Amino acid sequence: MSLFADLTLGVNAVRPGRTAMRNYDLALFLAVAALLSMGLLMVYSASIALADGPRYGGVNRYFFVTRHSMFLVVGLVAAVLVWLTPMRVVQKFTLPLFVVTVFLLVLVFLPVIGHEANGANRWINLGPVNFQPSELMKVVAVLFAADYVVRKQQHMDSFVNGFLPMAIAMAVVGILLLLEPDLGALMVIMSIAMGVLFLGGINTKVFSGLMGTLVCLFFLLVWLSPWRRARLFAYLDPWNPDNVYGTAYQLSHSLIAVGRGEWFGVGLGSSIEKLHYLPEAHTDFIVSVIGEELGFIGIALIVGLFAVVIVRCFEIGRQSIAMERVFSGLAAQGVGIWFGVQSFINIGVCLGLLPTKGLTLPLISYGGSGLVMNLVGLAIVARVDYENKVMMRGGRK
Repeated sequence: MSLFADLTLGVNAVRPGRTAMRNYDLALFLAVAALLSMGLLMVYSASIALADGPRYGGVNRYFFVTRHSMFLVVGLVAAVLVWLTPMRVVQKFTLPLFVVTVFLLVLVFLPVIGHEANGANRWINLGPVNFQPSELMKVVAVLFAADYVVRKQQHMDSFVNGFLPMAIAMAVVGILLLLEPDLGALMVIMSIAMGVLFLGGINTKVFSGLMGTLVCLFFLLVWLSPWRRARLFAYLDPWNPDNVYGTAYQLSHSLIAVGRGEWFGVGLGSSIEKLHYLPEAHTDFIVSVIGEELGFIGIALIVGLFAVVIVRCFEIGRQSIAMERVFSGLAAQGVGIWFGVQSFINIGVCLGLLPTKGLTLPLISYGGSGLVMNLVGLAIVARVDYENKVMMRGGRK
């Protein structure tokens, strides 16, 4: 009877020692799916009135949500392709990819190829769509910094051999971004590079000195630029009559929108500020529309979902580093830094906690290059997690 029971167990049950471990991180998957769904819904809600305005008079009310859906599909396809690529292959092509991306940052300044909008040269003209190389650079900065730490692991305590080459590479990127100008992307990319170097074990004194230098340079850039300086003063006093109809116009209307929403919002689709009062309601200030229509609860939900994404990125990276897969681990954590910094800046600007800065909210704001690169970055994290789980089962990465 005992033998029969053992045979039955062997046929119908999982063998001892086997686990039902998923090939993906469920919490990360659900959080990203929720953010993408909310983004699709809120882009539709925030952009539906734009067709009635003079700026986008030639489009219908479904124009932006249709394009957003198309970019989402493209991003998902790109994410699948990235997920299918082993991390050892990604690491092999990191340096060439960095060089190509720097070259693309140069192309935005060339006539015909580059596309200018609102006085900024940030896009490459690809016919029906424009590509923004600075969004690609965010992904590449994650990989480049992670690969640099691995290659220079023995020299991370040295300023000349450990830090200086990385500083020169980032200085080239920084100069190109300032010429566009795109200070928001520069802040995110520098945060990624510095964060990965810190996690990789850079000398504490060198890191502290560098952070102080970067902060001083940032305030110097703001002070030497009249329009950036005006934004800072407007941020400090947004309700001043001289500011509320000028430099602080976006901030004041963002605060009005969030204030109208109170705890539970005025209802989905019922925003007043999106009716041509709040500029860039479907891109940089989409959180303001969420706050007005869904209230404090809607904003808190978004913050909670981003917290899940960031925590899972860092945990997946920690697992990878524990298995001596340093490049993969730092890449996953670099994506977590990217999403954390960019979402903090965007939400902080919309809530009046930070001066106005043109940055979209990852996975939610309307956008082509940004949305696609967000999904590519998360696909890298998913690939790292998959390879971690393969190794946990005893397989080869």
